Amino acid sequence: MIGEVDISGVFLPTLLVLMGITYLLFLLVHAVLTRVHFYRLVWHRALFNVGLYALLLGVVDSFSRYLMT
Repeated sequence: MIGEVDISGVFLPTLLVLMGITYLLFLLVHAVLTRVHFYRLVWHRALFNVGLYALLLGVVDSFSRYLMT
């Protein structure tokens, strides 16, 4: 998505807004995975979290593009 988001006269890049939404979604998914002890199965937790964040960012970006059309 190209453009900017205007919040009370402050222009923010769209990617920054999407990254903020993704971070909130990531915190929710991370809490669920921690509660169900999923991380016992993960070899490298930090690398998994980076991959999960990247995956969620792609989903949020695709969803926002779908809503804008």
